[in-house]
Amino acid sequence: MGNELNRRSFLNAAVSAAGLVAMGPLLSACGGGGAQRAGVNSEAGLKAALPAYVPNTSIKPDIPSVAGGPDALTNPGFLKYPADRIATVSGVPGKGGKYSTVTPLWGTIPPADNSFYQAMNSALGVELQMKPADGNNYNTIIPTMTAAKRLPDWIQLPTWWNSQFNTGGLAGTQLADLTPYLSGDNVKKYPNLAAIPTAAWRTGVWGDKLYGIPSFSSGFQVAGIIYYRRDIFEAKGISPDQVKSADDLMNLGKELTDAKNGVWAFDDVYRYIYTAFGAPLKWKVDNGKLVHLYETEEFYAALDWNHRLATAGYVHPDALAGDNANGNTRFYGGKTLISSGGTGAWNLSDAQSGAAANPNYRRGAFNIFAADGKSAPRIDMGAGSSLMSYLNVNLKPEQIEELLSVANYLAAPFGSAEYTMINYGVEGQHFTMVNGEPTHTDAGKKEVQAQTYPFLATPASAVSSPGNPQVTRDYTDWQAANVKALAKPVFWNMNISMPQAQATADAAQSVEDTMKDCIHGKKKVSDVRDAVAAWKTSGGGDKLIQWTTENVLEKHGTGQ
Repeated sequence: MGNELNRRSFLNAAVSAAGLVAMGPLLSACGGGGAQRAGVNSEAGLKAALPAYVPNTSIKPDIPSVAGGPDALTNPGFLKYPADRIATVSGVPGKGGKYSTVTPLWGTIPPADNSFYQAMNSALGVELQMKPADGNNYNTIIPTMTAAKRLPDWIQLPTWWNSQFNTGGLAGTQLADLTPYLSGDNVKKYPNLAAIPTAAWRTGVWGDKLYGIPSFSSGFQVAGIIYYRRDIFEAKGISPDQVKSADDLMNLGKELTDAKNGVWAFDDVYRYIYTAFGAPLKWKVDNGKLVHLYETEEFYAALDWNHRLATAGYVHPDALAGDNANGNTRFYGGKTLISSGGTGAWNLSDAQSGAAANPNYRRGAFNIFAADGKSAPRIDMGAGSSLMSYLNVNLKPEQIEELLSVANYLAAPFGSAEYTMINYGVEGQHFTMVNGEPTHTDAGKKEVQAQTYPFLATPASAVSSPGNPQVTRDYTDWQAANVKALAKPVFWNMNISMPQAQATADAAQSVEDTMKDCIHGKKKVSDVRDAVAAWKTSGGGDKLIQWTTENVLEKHGTGQ
């Protein structure tokens, strides 16, 4: 994604793996990582902690953002790389400090102390010891550090692992309070940080104090969407606009499935369609009462639809067997024509991989629709950012200020001189301009392309597909057509710290396992109802609902 959400496939994989947990309330369990210092933010405290928002207008996008509801905004689009790489930071931000960093990396880790790192240290005026760690094992690496109280000076903690990291407990004990430096107008000392939308900063506030610095923030965050093979649909004369209800989609599945010739309409789509039935992301409030997803009939209606989809034979057998790793391969090869996933899937890399399998390949996505075909389309918004970096609590005030100046450099807008350096390196050494687009050299591919610095801080996301502007047009057009369907779920963007027992109940692993078997046609909806009944009593579900009612809803409202 560079900075732009559509360019890094890791986020699609990571968010999809985390499921909707990443998009709902951010949970941190008490215990296991030090004393719990943070609870739910109060409205007044949150307002006081958040930085002022001052948009950056130095670089104009080709496709401007479109506003939806409150905090809902499409990502700007760039059809080509800005020709004038404007510098947004004067001078060198650092003062010669030396700092350690740890960030996740879903890819090949670059060589240590390489020429790119050296060039970045020179540009930043500090020595950042970059130590990217394997993103696939990151959730097991970090707890070892926190248990030993040996965090680096600057660390990335993805929010979908907040519970495992006990981020709320680390806030103030191992993570530095940034409120005095960034709250309100204080952030204006760092203009590029001030240009990050307010919603993204909310994700880093714990106990009415600001701790986190956002990366890859966006006003258009959803758990995922339903994709289709646009090239094949057009060749068959099928318009996606004909899908206005769940029944329409089921009927299309029947039309497209040709099992004898190895073609099935669907891959696994459950996680990204059930809100069409009116099911909440996790919670809803009905006449003042807090209701869990599992207690709603809309949840069971969505399960029933997916169960019928599977048993009708419209879903690829490998998907029913739980093989998600090869979903893209099936989609590229035309073995499935409708799939689902995070919005990070819609990118240049996807277009290239698809074209390698079929030169006509083109990804599309259905517009958000309501299952009954009559209700207003609605999709729950995710947090403003799912990736937050933190500074070590043991840093001195002057060190924090130095690193915030570095973060301000890293958050320079798309196409700026600083952004180009961070994402492509030194011109002539790590990249060259090819047809107006920065293109990595062999050295750049080895040292820069597997990005590390953006996990410390980035600007708000933009959409860019170098050399293939059609992908940018398609994705931004879809966002613009659907931004008004975005709505805040209950407890939107609220950091909730809860006791370990409630955090375990919230995971509801037994229900999730039964649900997975149901949507794959192996168990019935009634089996899920039984699993939920057991979860509510022996699994702690009722206590979770009671705790959340008393400690969140009644004290702090819905966050909407």
